[in-house]
Amino acid sequence: MTSAVLAVDQGTSGTKALVICPERGVIGTGFAAVRPRQLPGGLVEVDPGELYASVVEAGGRALAEAREPVVALGLANQGETVLAWDPDTGRPLTDALVWHDRRAESVCAELADHGEELRELTGLPLDPYFAAPKMAWIRRHLTAEGVVTTSDAWLVHRLTGAYVTDAATAGRTQLLDLDRAAWSPRALDLYGLSGERLPGVVDVAGPVGTTTAFGYDIPLTGLVVDQQAALLAQRITEPGGAKCTYGTGAFLLAHTGDTPRRGTSGLAGCVAWRLGGHTSYCLDGQVYTAASAVRWLTDLGVIKGAADLDPVGGSVSDSGGVTFVPALAGLAAPWWRGDLRGSLTGLGLDTTAGHLVRALCEGIAAQVSELAEAAALDLGEPLSVLRVDGGLTRSTLLMQTQADLLQRPVEVSALPDATALGVGALARLGAEPGLTVAEVLPDWKPAAVYEPRINADEATARLSRFRREVTALLDRAPA
Repeated sequence: MTSAVLAVDQGTSGTKALVICPERGVIGTGFAAVRPRQLPGGLVEVDPGELYASVVEAGGRALAEAREPVVALGLANQGETVLAWDPDTGRPLTDALVWHDRRAESVCAELADHGEELRELTGLPLDPYFAAPKMAWIRRHLTAEGVVTTSDAWLVHRLTGAYVTDAATAGRTQLLDLDRAAWSPRALDLYGLSGERLPGVVDVAGPVGTTTAFGYDIPLTGLVVDQQAALLAQRITEPGGAKCTYGTGAFLLAHTGDTPRRGTSGLAGCVAWRLGGHTSYCLDGQVYTAASAVRWLTDLGVIKGAADLDPVGGSVSDSGGVTFVPALAGLAAPWWRGDLRGSLTGLGLDTTAGHLVRALCEGIAAQVSELAEAAALDLGEPLSVLRVDGGLTRSTLLMQTQADLLQRPVEVSALPDATALGVGALARLGAEPGLTVAEVLPDWKPAAVYEPRINADEATARLSRFRREVTALLDRAPA
């Protein structure tokens, strides 16, 4: 009898699906693109129907390639993407506001006096990145009908009829009491959402319902946010280590054990996962633009794509005095100034495409280093290791720059699809609760390890140049 599972990672620019067999590994893969609309003023939205269709299409392709049935389904989601929908019919009532959409800045501005209270309650700083401000904005400006939730609750309802979200995703809303891992009446009241019918909060592994979307009955037994799924797949299950996923953005998560932390250094305090009713926590920091910054450089014609980072960046020995703060969708943790724009300074007539590529890699790596330093401050000790995954880890230039600035080893995962593998492990755990977490996780080994090649003084000097440009951005912008 097969014990393969279908793992679906519904992401910003596409949905990836894997059929994972515990004995043979990945035996089927599928992908379906998603096309969010980038609108003026930092607005980003997507047709919810496209999200659902991509789940069915990617999952169907993976199953067709595997050519054998699966015993369970796991679904990872974007975390902070929000829509309103009719709970009776499942019909969307609005487009989905994607996680980096900025239109709810007005909601956050009105709640500025309650920012510290909300951070203490929920672990999250006041920022339109999170779900609650978007939910409140939808209620004020688009519709009072139906329910307003993160995208996972809608996808789960479409797939199974259940009305739930997992504890890790609920922790991305700014409506979850971080200590209790339950909805906070006070946070709901502050956002004007007290009357809302919210989904039930469930563990990340366990039976949720059954879907027939793939042609036969498959139990849905794993639910989690994409970044927490990657943290699990990277086997960061206790304090001391961190992972960073380099996707559309770059996301660093550091495990804090069973202690919820408030991120006094600018990071978000979050639920990592809840298993068997026991909650584990993490600190979370974001760089809003990583692969999307590479796409921006591609659209300008500087490079032809991410594969050009190494050959073009390798054509010069350094950035030639160019500093790039790639805040193209705002400056995230630890500054939380989504209103800021990026900067490119130190340009000269001798500046080449190679210098721009080097400066971009250094800008992304510098921001991730800031996040790692903030995590170390909150944890009270330096991170022992940084494990990394995502498409941009294929760039030797970016990974070496990361190790240099971090002054720590960077271990590149041999798992190309850590998020899907993480939620696949949860799906298997939910289907076979007698197993342990260690038994369901994929074997972890690095495909490559990058050691720092510059000394601490040089790393400090390069980070100081970056910080000066960030300070200049902050000084120029209205508070």
